[in-house]
Amino acid sequence: MVKKVSKNTQKKVKRKLSKGIIYIKSNFNNTIITLTNLKGDAIAWSSSGSCGFKGARKGTPFAAKIAIETILKRCFDFGIKQIKILINGPGPGRETVIRSLQKGGLQIMLIRDMTPIPHNGCRPPKKRRI
Repeated sequence: MVKKVSKNTQKKVKRKLSKGIIYIKSNFNNTIITLTNLKGDAIAWSSSGSCGFKGARKGTPFAAKIAIETILKRCFDFGIKQIKILINGPGPGRETVIRSLQKGGLQIMLIRDMTPIPHNGCRPPKKRRI
């Protein structure tokens, strides 16, 4: 059986937005950046791994900088001028990403750190003895 492919494939319509939210999840192994609209629908994403870095180099500030530059290009494609930044995690790419966004020419409305902090939660692992 041969399936017919319809020729009426619709082209994706690019939406023009003025505001967006950038979520940054930075841990010690990778930095994942997601661009959303104000509702929270993902528009674009990038990570250090998707930019071609492998292994321990994914967790470096330079890899995070390359990932945010790809997101900045997408911001300008969509016409985004104002952004809110929500950061999560203790990784080394956090400060580099914020600096790159400030230099990128976007107006930053909010920077919020959403890193979870334990309020005397789980018992920590016992101390290493070497």
